[in-house]
Amino acid sequence: MVAWEKYKELSRERGSLAMELFVVVSTPVKSSEDIKMILPEHLTYLAEQEAAGVLALAGPVADYSGAEMRGEGLLVYRADTLAAAREIAENDPMHLTKTREFTVRPWLINEGFLVGS
Repeated sequence: MVAWEKYKELSRERGSLAMELFVVVSTPVKSSEDIKMILPEHLTYLAEQEAAGVLALAGPVADYSGAEMRGEGLLVYRADTLAAAREIAENDPMHLTKTREFTVRPWLINEGFLVGS
């Protein structure tokens, strides 16, 4: 195992992109009806975060079979620290209302790029 900060440094030294973002996995705790009720506030919050340059990517994920959508979401934030990313996630109406719970982890992007839609 290597410390995260050391790994980021090693990635930069070898010429990798080494862009740190924060991945939030949001999972339902309450019913789909509860999720639908909070959805407009959640989407407004995400639009605000996107306009502020904080939200990089967001959207629902299918279950492991790829056949159903169960109210789970994946969000990627730009933040200076894990604590800052956690605070952004905590302020999402889905999480404030305990409609969903979440985990947040640092993610280091070393290779690749996104193309426009």
